[in-house]
Amino acid sequence: MTFIGWLQIAIYAVLVILITKPFGGYMTRVFNGERTPLRPVLQPVERGIYKLCGVRADEEQHWISYAVAMLAFSFAGFVIMYAIQRLQNVLPFNPQGQDAVSPDLSFNTSVSFLTNTNWQSYVPETTMSYLTQMWALTVHNFVSAATGIVLAIVLIRGFARRSARTLGNFWVDLTRCVLYILLPISIVVGLVFIALGMPENLNAYTEVTTLEGAKQVIAQGPVASQEVIKMLGTNGGGFMNANSAHPFENPSALTNLIQMLLIFSIGGALTNVFGRMVGSQRQATWKAKRSASASPTRRCSPPSPPMPRAALSTTCMTACCRSPAWCRWSTSCWARSSSAASALASTACCCSSSSRCSSPG
Repeated sequence: MTFIGWLQIAIYAVLVILITKPFGGYMTRVFNGERTPLRPVLQPVERGIYKLCGVRADEEQHWISYAVAMLAFSFAGFVIMYAIQRLQNVLPFNPQGQDAVSPDLSFNTSVSFLTNTNWQSYVPETTMSYLTQMWALTVHNFVSAATGIVLAIVLIRGFARRSARTLGNFWVDLTRCVLYILLPISIVVGLVFIALGMPENLNAYTEVTTLEGAKQVIAQGPVASQEVIKMLGTNGGGFMNANSAHPFENPSALTNLIQMLLIFSIGGALTNVFGRMVGSQRQATWKAKRSASASPTRRCSPPSPPMPRAALSTTCMTACCRSPAWCRWSTSCWARSSSAASALASTACCCSSSSRCSSPG
């Protein structure tokens, strides 16, 4: 490999590292329900979605309820996606007059996009209508990626909340993931892609005459909007058969770099989210020697024999008080309060937003 090749790899690795920590911090605040720059604008929309769907954002779910909600949502998405493909010949936004997708291909594609595997055993530009590309494939690029992300968040909460009975609310996590993370990035980067030459229209395919005098049909459509979530959600289901090897999906070296960064952005950020939620960012991002399996909850237990109130407060401040995210999600101090001394210690372990322990009593 040439020096330029190694330099490109090094620059890419540095860029991924640079975005991991701030993006991980943003994702942590989103899933913790904390304030973010987009919250004043999007919170009314979020509340409207909860009200429309009958979701109570303050109610968390047991892991079984969480899993059932996820499976029910996925099954409903499968049915809708299958129906759109089977009926696309009578639905709008089909300028090329694509026929209905066959039953077996509709089933295979629905399961594939539902599970975020996105295997395409067809040529998209000669099989799918614009409506199918947008309402079926692109929508599932969003929600299947969001489902995978929130399941990773639940796993992280399982490490952080060692004695808690709830792991969050699937509907709240899914809504916040799409509304605060996937959609804003997709809108901004999608506009960048359009400016850099990606098509985004609902026009019929263009028929041109080549220099040799042959006729050629050039496929186009809403490409940029699907391309960005394809990469951000690590989906892989492209608008064109050649995916990002097609010049309409990847017109320049700059778009190629952006797409590569999109692929690694969420995966890298989740390592930082893990560190923040368990109270030690070094465990995830910087690979500290301390094992991630070490229980931080044991440090919250009151010393034995019981100590005076001031000593308990000092113990909690030095050993337990980690970060707002850790204090928010680690509920073991409260769950284990079975005695007066234990309750005193758990009160001291409760952190304020400034990461300082509140005084007991």
